[in-house]
Amino acid sequence: MKFGFWLALGAFLSLAAAAQEVTLTRLECGKGANDPRRFSDTFAYTETTKPFAFSCYVIKHDTDVMVWDTGYLPGSVKNATNKPLVDLLKQIDVDPEHVKFVGISHFHADHTGQLAPFKNATLLIGKGDWDGITGNPPMGGANVKGFTEWISEKRKVEPLTGDKDVFGDGTVWILRAPGHTPGHTMLLVRLKEKGPVVLVGDAVHFRENYDHEGVPSFNFDRAQTIASIQRIKQIEKNIKATVIIQHDPRDIGKLPAFPAAAK
Repeated sequence: MKFGFWLALGAFLSLAAAAQEVTLTRLECGKGANDPRRFSDTFAYTETTKPFAFSCYVIKHDTDVMVWDTGYLPGSVKNATNKPLVDLLKQIDVDPEHVKFVGISHFHADHTGQLAPFKNATLLIGKGDWDGITGNPPMGGANVKGFTEWISEKRKVEPLTGDKDVFGDGTVWILRAPGHTPGHTMLLVRLKEKGPVVLVGDAVHFRENYDHEGVPSFNFDRAQTIASIQRIKQIEKNIKATVIIQHDPRDIGKLPAFPAAAK
């Protein structure tokens, strides 16, 4: 009797998880160019400029909302040409105060510039990066200013030491991918129609880095970077995932144009 109960309960929970509607929307959070020579420590690039995208993402999981990376603070640098993230969220009926999770791939300013509005969310960030932000002194390159409210107001934060099943049903995973920074992570979103999608953060910056396992000269750890790239490739192969290189403009078209969402 007990065995039958647990079997039925397991089946029910599986159906409940499968019934959750999950969507993924890309938001433009900056636009510009960069010197690709910085992104290879083996001198793979000869050109001096290459288009560079800056992206934020919104994951809707039934009635819950998660934001992945928050882009530049508008106007903070030349490439911060984006509109305020709050304004973009309004166009897809998302109230920042109702966002449940904010996932951060890593602590650099082009991914953490607009954290302040999400005062009720739980921040999900790799422990290595959180330690880098809160250390005394902070780690070089960490955008401490972007986390001011989070630290001073003691907002909710979960420093991750491993992979995390965000909603507990296998649809959205934050996955360890250290190397670019000590606590760097990436995001796997399983969509019913499009299939699995991997948002790589800054594990790689261009397709060429992905294809040839290129490592920027400024990365925290070279060996970890290569291992993370290899992990992405295995995930892509094993579950037939769509890999989206967040900084490569050539990958923008892999998702519907804003405000439409992938399902």
